[in-house]
Amino acid sequence: MPIVAADRLTAIASTLLQCAGASKEEGDTVAKGCVAANLAGHDSHGVIAIPTYIDRMGKGHIVPGAPFEIKQETATTTVVDGNWGFGFVVAEKTAKLTMEKAKKSNVAAATILRQSHVGRLGAYPLMAAREGFIAIMTADSGRSPKAVAPFGGREARLGTNPISIAIPSDLDGPFVLDMATSGVAVGKIKLAQAKGTKIPEGWIVNKDGKPTTDPFDYDKGGVLLPLGGAEGFKGSGLSAVVEVLSAVLPGLGFGVDPTGRHNDGCFLAMFKVEAFRPLAQFKAEVADFARYLKATPPAEGYSEVMYPGEVEYRREQERLKSGIEVDAKTWKNFGDLAAKYGKDGLVA
Repeated sequence: MPIVAADRLTAIASTLLQCAGASKEEGDTVAKGCVAANLAGHDSHGVIAIPTYIDRMGKGHIVPGAPFEIKQETATTTVVDGNWGFGFVVAEKTAKLTMEKAKKSNVAAATILRQSHVGRLGAYPLMAAREGFIAIMTADSGRSPKAVAPFGGREARLGTNPISIAIPSDLDGPFVLDMATSGVAVGKIKLAQAKGTKIPEGWIVNKDGKPTTDPFDYDKGGVLLPLGGAEGFKGSGLSAVVEVLSAVLPGLGFGVDPTGRHNDGCFLAMFKVEAFRPLAQFKAEVADFARYLKATPPAEGYSEVMYPGEVEYRREQERLKSGIEVDAKTWKNFGDLAAKYGKDGLVA
């Protein structure tokens, strides 16, 4: 599998998106978001998704140049209609708008409907944390096909329904929670398929509701399980709450639309730390808290304790130096797309 520098991988992804009809701004925004996910070790949300986005553009499911429309707003709230534009672009604009409102009013929130995949959810709360806000964001796939069975079930009724919370600190890396409420993201199943590897038991069940380690069973009627294993009712309950915030509140509804159009409904809330206490003091104390956690004696089988977001930060630093490993299937897809668009020298 090739190892590619982040800058080059960003340029390749952006060029392919632009060849398929995206503007330069859209191509750059989506490509940077995908590569940032790769850098953090979230390869399931990285450049592996570029061919899928291009396919959705061809089907009209993603609309380049779609207008960013504010359907309803107050001084502290916004309802955004993305009109089926790139989720990366719509969510970033919404995050910036919400941040500006929170600067003035101390708190602000927004919902988003009718946009495509937003990529790694944590990217948007992290934008706010860098500016002194605590930010919470949730996402749901609207009424597109579901992937996760509620606890105790074997039929998909929920999305992977991620949640992310980012908090300002004086740490070298961000203090951030970024997780799916399913045991694993669908992209990790696709990544295992692309690499030809088995998956851990407990990620999915097959069409008969039996545990399996074959990632291809997912495409044969299998479903993901909620977070928590034997205690999966916790992940299932959290997923249901995320669906209400990200789908029902924006007005997307629930269930499945037979057309199968992917739609990342989102809920986003930001809180200005200085409305509660001095930002510098808070950031220093969060860093002290993280160091307090890290000072915990490690349990058997572990070398250290990490704070939320630390492992992603370390991977980012490593991959910025060594490059990003791209699976062979994705690299071939890039080559095929480059040839299709007359960009034969793009992927070599």
